[in-house]
Amino acid sequence: MPMIMASVGYLVLRGTVLFSVGVFFALVLNLLQVQRQVTLFPPEELASLFSSAWWVPPSCGTAAAIIGLLYPCLDNKLGEVHRYKREWSSVMRCVAVFVGINHASAKIDFANNMQLSLSLAAMSIGLWWLFDRSRSGFGLGVAIAVIATFVTQLLVYNGVYRYTEPDFLYVRSWLPCIFFSGGVTMGKIGRQLAMYDTDVEREKTD
Repeated sequence: MPMIMASVGYLVLRGTVLFSVGVFFALVLNLLQVQRQVTLFPPEELASLFSSAWWVPPSCGTAAAIIGLLYPCLDNKLGEVHRYKREWSSVMRCVAVFVGINHASAKIDFANNMQLSLSLAAMSIGLWWLFDRSRSGFGLGVAIAVIATFVTQLLVYNGVYRYTEPDFLYVRSWLPCIFFSGGVTMGKIGRQLAMYDTDVEREKTD
């Protein structure tokens, strides 16, 4: 029983950390999109904090917690322990690349959306190759990109917010690349936190 309680405690702690990271990313990265008028929210929904709609940070935080917990869980289910570049310095570099991809989507001007989308797709796959390289990580990243893009299409269709110059139904064609790289990044953080919990439990049993 104490072991189960400890495992649940570690799970809650990891989820809280991941939620906090997701909220921080949402506030900072959404600010880039709003400032460049890539995304437009109704004026009545904008909060003063980082010019973000009130529901964006908790939604992104919840998604980040789910994704970050799902990656190590899938590794355990598949029996594939992910050990490629498992150190915090690698995690921080991965976060920096992810922020750079978001910055590129908001501030770099390309001749057309197709060039921007292809460039961001190459960057996103490069992020996975540099910091993950697992089949489960790639598969989850693609699944996250598809599901998140579908949900975003529904939100825009129902007028919750909108994108300027949409070229992929109601959104921008590069959006799946952002979701893919974001999923890989949160998975990287989640795996690193899970490895720390495993080390603590091993020390207690020794």
